[in-house]
Amino acid sequence: MMREIVLDTETTGLKPEEGHRIVEIGCVELVNHVQTGRTFRAFLNPERAMEAKASEISGITDDMLVGQPLFAEIAQTLIDFLGDAPIVAHNAPFDMGFLNAEFARAGLPPLPPERAIDTVMIARRKYPGAPASLDALCKRFNIDLSERVKHGALLDAKLLADVYLELCGGRQFGLSLQTELDAATRVRSRAPRPEPLKPLITPEEEAAHAAFLETFKTTAMWKQYA
Repeated sequence: MMREIVLDTETTGLKPEEGHRIVEIGCVELVNHVQTGRTFRAFLNPERAMEAKASEISGITDDMLVGQPLFAEIAQTLIDFLGDAPIVAHNAPFDMGFLNAEFARAGLPPLPPERAIDTVMIARRKYPGAPASLDALCKRFNIDLSERVKHGALLDAKLLADVYLELCGGRQFGLSLQTELDAATRVRSRAPRPEPLKPLITPEEEAAHAAFLETFKTTAMWKQYA
């Protein structure tokens, strides 16, 4: 079983080293390249104000974050959900940088960078020179963007899951592979026939066919060398 987690974050600003914090985390579970329906979502109190541009993009306001838990309060639940699965993110250094800054504040070990799969890098390798934003890739793969009026961590993680599967060769890859494996298993499991099938041609029909071939004795290529 191959388990992966597609992850996205919304933040108060662009740089964790300037004290910006995560305000929303969204995660989607994939198993064998199929969404399982298991998700993780948390809104967080960043203990600071949102930048105006970040609030405009995400639609998240300071008032919405009042009373939300601190990152440290949900950190273990998030760690449990992630498990040891690879983490798929769009511009992974951004999300991993913010996550590890939050883990450091909570006194927890960081996520190793080698766990990250960056879909921006995959898209740029696969389509050099083409736009690699999440919106652009959704349009390339005809993925419905109608709900994406504002950025949201869980919604974007779900869209990214679809994009990632397309970048890997097509959605439902794992399902079709399993179907093929199931079919192969069914073929291998068929019991042999107790008796061979009887010929469907009668002796009379066989004799008539042989006589018909004799009429080509002088013209048929396979008879000329008999």
